[in-house]
Amino acid sequence: MDQLINKYEAKLIQAGLGEPSGPCRPIVGGLDHSLAWNRTGPETEVLAPLFSAMAINSLVCLRPTAPYGRIIGFLADQALGSGKPIRPTDCETRTFLHDLPVVPELSTEQIQKELRQRKCVIVADHNKAGASAAPAIVAHGTVSPEQGFVVASSVVFACFVKFFSDYLTLLRAGSATDRMHRLYDEMLPTLTQPPPELPDLIRGPLDTEEAVYAAMVQAGRKTVEYGLVDSYFGNISYCRNNTLYISQTGSSLDELQGCIDPVPLDGSSSAGLTASSELTAHLETVARTSANAILHGHPRFSVILSMDCDPVQKQMCKFSDRCHTHCPKERSVNRIPVVPGEVGTGLTGLCHTLPPAFERAPGVIVYGHGLFTIGKNDFREAFAILMDVETRCQKTYMDKVNRLRN
Repeated sequence: MDQLINKYEAKLIQAGLGEPSGPCRPIVGGLDHSLAWNRTGPETEVLAPLFSAMAINSLVCLRPTAPYGRIIGFLADQALGSGKPIRPTDCETRTFLHDLPVVPELSTEQIQKELRQRKCVIVADHNKAGASAAPAIVAHGTVSPEQGFVVASSVVFACFVKFFSDYLTLLRAGSATDRMHRLYDEMLPTLTQPPPELPDLIRGPLDTEEAVYAAMVQAGRKTVEYGLVDSYFGNISYCRNNTLYISQTGSSLDELQGCIDPVPLDGSSSAGLTASSELTAHLETVARTSANAILHGHPRFSVILSMDCDPVQKQMCKFSDRCHTHCPKERSVNRIPVVPGEVGTGLTGLCHTLPPAFERAPGVIVYGHGLFTIGKNDFREAFAILMDVETRCQKTYMDKVNRLRN
């Protein structure tokens, strides 16, 4: 358990969500033969009783670093003022988290009440005078600290996306608050940093199975390292000799060793049973294009702009409560198609909307979900497109804000 505790503390720090020391150093606890923490503090005294009260085996308590802590603090104050939870509308929140409950202070009873119904709770941490310290995300697991890591990092992603989505919408409506303006201005220095240089990925064509595995492991790891994901979510595939090699469902993009399934295109094997839930969309994309490499990440501003819609038009649209599956409008961001669709093979599945869109562009954004890109012989092109689209989406977002504010 100690190894897992230290591993997921390190992952939160490497992702830029926590710090190696101070109050923003993550707290990770695990119960095996005894309860162990990576570090102790006032929080552990409050959290320790939850292990016996809830029959859990792990907890993560994260006070996110700037700017994430400021964003979550703002949204938490809004939620407490309204008496309602935070309700992001990105795909991961709709699918896994549903909503994000908020409590005012670090209290065993308050946290336990919310964790019995949800995977996490946000602690605004108001003191008796009403002032707020850095907010905390508390998430639990019944199997491994990995569960808390995934939930906590997904909460940070969801709140980031929600703040920027809400800000753009409220700017259009003329109702953005002074506090939102100040918060956005404070974050501008982090948004205007130049993008990093592209990684030196393995060059194709990938002629052997070993080369395919090595290239997929490398590209997946770099996608996470470059912050082009939510937590470690995403998927990746490569087609060679009529076999689609694809990451397994629930696998970590940065830990793909042993988590890649070879799926014959003729359906002659049951290997696809453990493959990514977006297997069908990958197969259809390979069939419709000349691409062999497919890379899917969740870059933040691509997700934010995918949900950007004129409030007046949205109010008039009969599908306004089902944008992510039924949006009838042909949309694009910087000539990159934006399509609706949900994970899986149902009537509104991505397998119906994603592959046709690739006939128009080498990248496709899925509403509220993320970005898919393709490459011919290796992942170099797909990764470059992923970074380029996200960089341009971030600039497009800031340009929209500047126009609306000036």
